[in-house]
Amino acid sequence: MVKLQLPNPGLEDRIPSLEELEVLEKEEADTRPKWDNKTQYMLTCVGFCVGLGNVWRFPYLCQSHGGGAFMIPFLILLVLEGIPLLHLEFAIGQRLRKGSVGVWSSIHPTLKGVGIAAMFVSLLVGLYYNTIIAWVMWYFFNSFQDPLPWSSCPLNANRTGYIEECAKSSPVDYFWYRETLNISTSIDDSGTIQWWLLLCLTCAWGVLYVCTIRGIETSGKAVYVTSTLPYIVLTIFLIRGLTLKGSTNGIVYLFTPNVTELANPVTWLDAGAQVFYSFSLAFGGLISFSSYNSVHNNCEKDALIISVINGFTSVYAATVVYSIIGFRATERYDDCFDKNILTLMNAFDLPEGNVTQDNFEQMQQLCNMTDPMTFASLKFETCDLESFLSDGAEGTGLAFIVFTEAITRMPVSPLWSILFFIMLFCLGLSSMFGNIEGVIVPLQDLKIITPKVPKELSNCFICLGSYLVAFIFVLESGNYWLALFDNFAGSIPLLIIAFFEMFSVVYIYGIDRFNKDIEFMVGHKPNIFWQATWRVISPLIMLVIFFFYFVVKVNEELLYSVWDPSYEEFPKTQKVQYPSWVYAIIVILAGVPSLVIPSFAIYKAIRNCCQKKNDRTGLMISTSETSVNGNLKYTA
Repeated sequence: MVKLQLPNPGLEDRIPSLEELEVLEKEEADTRPKWDNKTQYMLTCVGFCVGLGNVWRFPYLCQSHGGGAFMIPFLILLVLEGIPLLHLEFAIGQRLRKGSVGVWSSIHPTLKGVGIAAMFVSLLVGLYYNTIIAWVMWYFFNSFQDPLPWSSCPLNANRTGYIEECAKSSPVDYFWYRETLNISTSIDDSGTIQWWLLLCLTCAWGVLYVCTIRGIETSGKAVYVTSTLPYIVLTIFLIRGLTLKGSTNGIVYLFTPNVTELANPVTWLDAGAQVFYSFSLAFGGLISFSSYNSVHNNCEKDALIISVINGFTSVYAATVVYSIIGFRATERYDDCFDKNILTLMNAFDLPEGNVTQDNFEQMQQLCNMTDPMTFASLKFETCDLESFLSDGAEGTGLAFIVFTEAITRMPVSPLWSILFFIMLFCLGLSSMFGNIEGVIVPLQDLKIITPKVPKELSNCFICLGSYLVAFIFVLESGNYWLALFDNFAGSIPLLIIAFFEMFSVVYIYGIDRFNKDIEFMVGHKPNIFWQATWRVISPLIMLVIFFFYFVVKVNEELLYSVWDPSYEEFPKTQKVQYPSWVYAIIVILAGVPSLVIPSFAIYKAIRNCCQKKNDRTGLMISTSETSVNGNLKYTA
């Protein structure tokens, strides 16, 4: 095993000893928040880790990378990357009893930048994440209509036909891009604020403020609903989905492995990134949550339980989603066949019911033999179930386009729509609890928010400030901005923060000291699995993911998808290059949190050198003189 440890003078003075921990816990009982019970803590961590990405990003990655084949690298990297880092964050937070900034500055003053970087990422991700919750609320409010407003196209001004944009695309596309986002054709064209989205954004931040008004004292109560309700709704959807025609087609498609994808490095890269993001690691929220635990809480057991729940939820949610997608694909396949059957019947004046899906090819051959000229003039659509199943969408597209279209085809569709968006709301809200915690606690550690400021007031300022900045997401170009934040704010910075977290604990805090801490807290030393992953395997995996991600992004042309009705291939989205000024935004989103860590370390080193130099200079030029009482005193 690697025994390297960097020198760390003064560490003993910065952290409480193991003997002082229990005394410190009793002293903080009245001043520091704590969990009402273990269930509340576990539900909060599950709610933070299990978010919208489990429902819409994981199924898309399975579909993109060989179905069941993607789950092999996902589960391998979950064990070798996700679980070790989760256990490390739980253990170090519980041991040092501080938020992310306090933990890393205690280990070494130059590491304070790690906590500040995590705070920046939590803030940036929270800005756009709560906007998605606002979109969910808009769809939820519109679900109390029968028929659903995205089930058919609106009529044009003359009421002689459908609006052209909707007729060329689809009702769900039109409702999403035009009725909801009222999207512009470029990120340069900001347009005006959409008042209906602004109202939903106000509701979203208002609900979040009420739920976190007194930190974990209030959010800890809310998780009993927000963390459990999604599982109930997923189960209801699975039961309903399995009763729908074609649902098994989707599930079989999801779990049918294409083993050739295992040789694709991008598959492993995406699996590693998905494990990383699905655990909500390096945001600082998990460190804060674990710091409110008892000193002797079994953090190792917690990490294992939450990891199993997280992995299970990803697979379970993907099964539910693809049962519905299988139904949607089968419905579209049947519609396509019905159009072809109708085309054949009208051309050859065939009686209704004579042509079915089963005998369609035979009837085509018969009609071709009867009248080749007429048959040759007919245009049939290509009906391929496989292509309908693979016609997936990532992220918001899966929730607001694919799933909503499937819901419109279900009986009592408003009820299923209400349930679906309640589930998404709970998933998003419980994740936001951790993001807010990852901002508030570091600000308290940095003394920007002093203990004298009431929690209600400090939370109000943070939520209000974030709400005002989030106005950018409710402009006509808001969806483009949100995609920009999603692609860069929570990608490279998280990898860098996580690497520094593990490196700092193992090689600066000291793995031997960490082992003794865990033995004191849980009753036994970490086994060989934890030793190997913390010291070598997990840091190496993160470096490889970072390297390949960086290489892919540097060589990749930065494009974004534009909804433009004048595009010649409409309703496909047009891929266009970002304007040059966006690169400055990307540097801010990805660069600032990443560069905070080395920048603060350099600043601290220069400051320490200057202080030492001043101290030496002061000693050299100081002179002594006799005081009134005869003692020596020094003056500079």
